[in-house]
Amino acid sequence: MAQGFFNAFNDVWMLEGVRTPMVDYCGALGHISPTDLGIKAAREALKRNGMSGAEIESVITGNMAPGDFDQFFLPRHIGLYAGVPQQVPAVMAQRICGTGFELFRQAGEQIEAGACDTALVVGTESMTRNPIAAFDHRTGFKLGAPVGFKDYMWEALKDPAAGINMIQTAENLATQYGITREEVDQFAAESFAKAVAAQASGFLAGEIVPVISEKFELEGYQTRGIKLQGKLTEVAADTHPRLSPAEVLAKLRPVYEGGVQTGGNSSALVDAAAACVVTSGAYARANGKQPLARVVAAAAVGVPPEIMGIGPAAAIRLLLERSGLQLGDIGRFEINEAQGAQTLAVGRELGLDLAKLNVNGGAIALGHPLASTGVRLTITLARELKRSGLRWGISSACIGGGQGIALLIENPDATA
Repeated sequence: MAQGFFNAFNDVWMLEGVRTPMVDYCGALGHISPTDLGIKAAREALKRNGMSGAEIESVITGNMAPGDFDQFFLPRHIGLYAGVPQQVPAVMAQRICGTGFELFRQAGEQIEAGACDTALVVGTESMTRNPIAAFDHRTGFKLGAPVGFKDYMWEALKDPAAGINMIQTAENLATQYGITREEVDQFAAESFAKAVAAQASGFLAGEIVPVISEKFELEGYQTRGIKLQGKLTEVAADTHPRLSPAEVLAKLRPVYEGGVQTGGNSSALVDAAAACVVTSGAYARANGKQPLARVVAAAAVGVPPEIMGIGPAAAIRLLLERSGLQLGDIGRFEINEAQGAQTLAVGRELGLDLAKLNVNGGAIALGHPLASTGVRLTITLARELKRSGLRWGISSACIGGGQGIALLIENPDATA
């Protein structure tokens, strides 16, 4: 039996979830605090479910890089400014690219343990506002010594244990699984095409709340809010999707000479937040809520850091093994496209039918706002299962340092 961390949940349910648009790095959301993006998504998730913050009994948030100096208070402020009572606690979880999935896992644990009946899960990330930081200046500067300021996001891509960065881990997988540059560019082109089609059909708009200039009031406390810059009055759509044929992507330079990964076939840098309400079945039934999906199980595993991108394969295997399902039982997969070669390697390792994978586009086309990604993927997956009438779905991601995480969800309206 595969090793790892596994939870099965008997009566845990996702209600409707929502996200902000995912907007390119240094774009229209780049000046907004991740706390305020999270408040926006949280308020809208409650609104779409016909709930008030007073009904929430736990706040579980995720955010990786600090987007301002009050990041320590991000979980608490998201809860309070979303209207959650002061006595309800808040926590911030961190599992790097798997953070959003971890929020659902922790919500399931809390609900199954009887600690709460309702949880508000919020993942939020400003890639733009990753700081330029220094960690060695507290004791002062020595004459002639390097000043030491570095780009937080760029440095965070490097795993000092393995001595390589995340792109290099994908290159390792490309070598191991015989994945060519042409295959990676074709996969990326399809991701872009699917995302453009999902935009055009209105599917993606169904999970997006437009961001506008507004104030977030909290009686007795300072007012927070969002103020769009310039003449903008609304940001309503993802900005990165565009038709990107393989022959166009083929002209881009690889990050490493002779490698397969480029800026065009790797996940896009974007700013965004996503939120979802998770409840017990007892709460949903007593309050007449129509769940979007049942949260069935979660799995997290460790894999070698130098091939961290294979993590979803190990996590999905454990999830299926312990849940008693076969790969063929799963109607849809949402696997984060950290890099094209990495996602293709997962597909090859599992023997995955790629026609079931990321059918509305993936992170190459849409973007990967770290802590928000898992929440977004799981909301998209649940909505896609509803639309297609399929029963089982898995959302998953690889995690820097060598981990994988996966969630199994069930469409309650499926007939087969």
